[in-house]
Amino acid sequence: MNDELKKPGLRIRPRLVQPRAQPAGRQQSSQKPGHIAFDDRGNAVYEWNEDHLAEDSTEGERARRKALEHPGLSLVDDEPANAPIRNNPAGMRVGYDPYQSGLLAKKPGRKKVDLRELSKWIETRRRLARGSSED
Repeated sequence: MNDELKKPGLRIRPRLVQPRAQPAGRQQSSQKPGHIAFDDRGNAVYEWNEDHLAEDSTEGERARRKALEHPGLSLVDDEPANAPIRNNPAGMRVGYDPYQSGLLAKKPGRKKVDLRELSKWIETRRRLARGSSED
Protein backbone atom coordinates (compact mmCIF):
# COMPACT_ATOMS: atom_id res chain seq x y z
CA MET A 1 0.00 0.00 0.00
CA ASN A 2 2.84 2.40 0.75
CA ASP A 3 4.22 1.84 -2.74
CA GLU A 4 0.84 2.67 -4.30
CA LEU A 5 0.65 5.96 -2.41
CA LYS A 6 4.20 6.96 -3.26
CA LYS A 7 3.53 6.69 -7.00
CA PRO A 8 1.04 9.59 -7.23
CA GLY A 9 3.23 11.69 -4.93
CA LEU A 10 1.20 11.39 -1.73
CA ARG A 11 3.08 11.41 1.52
CA ILE A 12 1.80 9.82 4.67
CA ARG A 13 3.22 10.98 7.94
CA PRO A 14 2.02 9.12 11.04
CA ARG A 15 0.51 11.43 13.62
CA LEU A 16 1.07 10.74 17.28
CA VAL A 17 -1.51 12.17 19.65
CA GLN A 18 -0.61 12.48 23.30
CA PRO A 19 -3.55 12.23 25.73
CA ARG A 20 -3.96 15.19 28.04
CA ALA A 21 -2.70 14.67 31.54
CA GLN A 22 -5.32 15.34 34.21
CA PRO A 23 -4.28 17.47 37.15
CA ALA A 24 -3.62 15.59 40.39
CA GLY A 25 -6.60 15.35 42.72
CA ARG A 26 -9.15 15.95 39.99
CA GLN A 27 -11.31 13.07 38.87
CA GLN A 28 -13.32 12.74 35.69
CA SER A 29 -16.68 12.81 37.53
CA SER A 30 -15.93 16.16 39.22
CA GLN A 31 -14.79 17.69 35.94
CA LYS A 32 -18.01 17.07 34.01
CA PRO A 33 -21.53 16.71 35.39
CA GLY A 34 -22.40 13.91 32.96
CA HIS A 35 -21.57 12.20 29.72
CA ILE A 36 -23.16 11.25 26.42
CA ALA A 37 -24.52 7.73 26.21
CA PHE A 38 -26.77 5.86 23.78
CA ASP A 39 -30.15 4.33 24.49
CA ASP A 40 -31.42 0.99 23.16
CA ARG A 41 -32.45 2.61 19.83
CA GLY A 42 -29.03 4.15 19.31
CA ASN A 43 -30.12 7.72 20.07
CA ALA A 44 -27.66 9.92 21.95
CA VAL A 45 -28.80 10.84 25.47
CA TYR A 46 -27.08 12.79 28.25
CA GLU A 47 -26.59 10.79 31.44
CA TRP A 48 -25.91 12.69 34.66
CA ASN A 49 -23.13 11.40 36.92
CA GLU A 50 -25.05 12.19 40.13
CA ASP A 51 -28.58 11.09 41.00
CA HIS A 52 -29.79 14.45 42.30
CA LEU A 53 -29.11 15.97 38.86
CA ALA A 54 -31.49 13.51 37.18
CA GLU A 55 -34.47 14.38 39.42
CA ASP A 56 -37.56 15.93 37.81
CA SER A 57 -38.09 18.71 40.35
CA THR A 58 -37.26 22.36 40.79
CA GLU A 59 -34.27 21.42 42.95
CA GLY A 60 -33.03 19.09 40.22
CA GLU A 61 -33.49 21.83 37.62
CA ARG A 62 -31.49 24.29 39.73
CA ALA A 63 -28.75 21.71 40.28
CA ARG A 64 -28.56 20.98 36.54
CA ARG A 65 -28.31 24.69 35.70
CA LYS A 66 -25.60 25.19 38.27
CA ALA A 67 -23.68 22.12 37.03
CA LEU A 68 -23.82 23.31 33.42
CA GLU A 69 -23.06 26.95 34.23
CA HIS A 70 -19.95 28.31 32.56
CA PRO A 71 -18.43 31.62 33.70
CA GLY A 72 -17.38 32.60 30.18
CA LEU A 73 -20.89 32.35 28.71
CA SER A 74 -23.86 34.68 29.13
CA LEU A 75 -27.29 35.15 27.61
CA VAL A 76 -27.83 38.17 25.38
CA ASP A 77 -31.22 39.57 24.48
CA ASP A 78 -32.10 39.42 20.81
CA GLU A 79 -32.70 42.59 18.85
CA PRO A 80 -36.34 43.36 18.14
CA ALA A 81 -37.70 41.98 14.87
CA ASN A 82 -38.55 45.41 13.44
CA ALA A 83 -35.17 47.01 14.20
CA PRO A 84 -33.57 48.92 11.31
CA ILE A 85 -30.84 47.11 9.40
CA ARG A 86 -27.38 48.43 10.24
CA ASN A 87 -24.69 49.04 7.64
CA ASN A 88 -21.72 46.68 7.65
CA PRO A 89 -18.83 48.44 5.89
CA ALA A 90 -16.34 45.62 6.63
CA GLY A 91 -18.66 42.92 5.25
CA MET A 92 -17.42 43.18 1.69
CA ARG A 93 -13.73 43.13 2.72
CA VAL A 94 -13.75 40.56 5.52
CA GLY A 95 -16.36 38.15 4.24
CA TYR A 96 -19.97 37.19 4.77
CA ASP A 97 -21.05 36.36 8.31
CA PRO A 98 -24.76 35.44 8.42
CA TYR A 99 -25.01 36.33 12.12
CA GLN A 100 -23.51 39.80 11.78
CA SER A 101 -24.05 40.56 8.13
CA GLY A 102 -25.99 43.80 8.25
CA LEU A 103 -26.47 45.74 5.05
CA LEU A 104 -23.66 45.20 2.58
CA ALA A 105 -23.16 48.42 0.61
CA LYS A 106 -22.06 48.08 -2.99
CA LYS A 107 -19.82 50.60 -4.71
CA PRO A 108 -21.78 52.83 -7.06
CA GLY A 109 -21.32 51.84 -10.68
CA ARG A 110 -19.86 54.11 -13.34
CA LYS A 111 -22.19 56.26 -15.35
CA LYS A 112 -23.00 54.60 -18.66
CA VAL A 113 -21.56 56.21 -21.75
CA ASP A 114 -24.07 57.03 -24.46
CA LEU A 115 -22.44 55.51 -27.56
CA ARG A 116 -24.96 57.16 -29.91
CA GLU A 117 -23.68 60.57 -28.87
CA LEU A 118 -20.12 59.34 -29.43
CA SER A 119 -21.01 58.14 -32.96
CA LYS A 120 -22.64 61.50 -33.75
CA TRP A 121 -19.52 63.31 -32.53
CA ILE A 122 -17.23 61.09 -34.65
CA GLU A 123 -19.44 61.58 -37.71
CA THR A 124 -19.40 65.34 -37.22
CA ARG A 125 -15.59 65.31 -36.97
CA ARG A 126 -15.39 63.31 -40.22
CA ARG A 127 -17.72 65.72 -42.04
CA LEU A 128 -15.67 68.67 -40.86
CA ALA A 129 -12.46 66.96 -41.95
CA ARG A 130 -13.97 66.22 -45.41
CA GLY A 131 -15.38 69.71 -45.71
CA SER A 132 -12.07 71.40 -44.94
CA SER A 133 -10.17 69.12 -47.39
CA GLU A 134 -12.62 69.90 -50.24
CA ASP A 135 -12.09 73.64 -49.89
